[in-house]
Amino acid sequence: MFYSFIRVVARIVVFILNGNAHYLNKDRLPEGNYILVGPHRTWWDPIYFALAGAPKKFSFMAKQELFKNPILRYILVHANAFPVDRANPGPSVIKTPVKNLRKKDLSLIMFPSGTRHSQELKGGVLLIAKMAGVPIVPAVYQGPVTFGGLLKRQKITVSFGEPIMIDRRVKLTEEYQAEILAQMDQAFEKIDHEVDPNFVYLDPAETKKNAEK
Repeated sequence: MFYSFIRVVARIVVFILNGNAHYLNKDRLPEGNYILVGPHRTWWDPIYFALAGAPKKFSFMAKQELFKNPILRYILVHANAFPVDRANPGPSVIKTPVKNLRKKDLSLIMFPSGTRHSQELKGGVLLIAKMAGVPIVPAVYQGPVTFGGLLKRQKITVSFGEPIMIDRRVKLTEEYQAEILAQMDQAFEKIDHEVDPNFVYLDPAETKKNAEK
């Protein structure tokens, strides 16, 4: 109930702030639970991913520091977020999402790169997908990456790719992980090209750093 309420509030807020969002290829979303993954390009792309995937409900990973504030903790917990210690991730990083995917009508949003300023893909999503027996759905966000651009009502597009299945019979060797991660990376590039062949992501932090040199 709370998640549905928050989603309505989020939809109203992003419409007021921007009002120019477009969600493509929703027909590629599978039945049942799945892990929605994408390159992390701005702090609000998880919100747009969740809105784009509606009516499906999602859980999220969030850094544990956000849970120190009691009000924010209440909102995060009831919005299906769970804390992760990035410096020392424990077994719950895997066990919690696997349990949700198996036993609840709740998919998962993950960013394999981990942070907004890293494009390196990580293998945790593969282990979760294999243990839960769910597909990985690649997605991309194209749109403003600064708050100023968001307020200028620049066009926002979220598009989905074809699901990627992890063979539960195959061990997650380094070679197999590299193969699936490469497939995921290629899917991001393909979806980006489908949305806009001329799209190039520019990390605002790197752009600012280069400008200061």
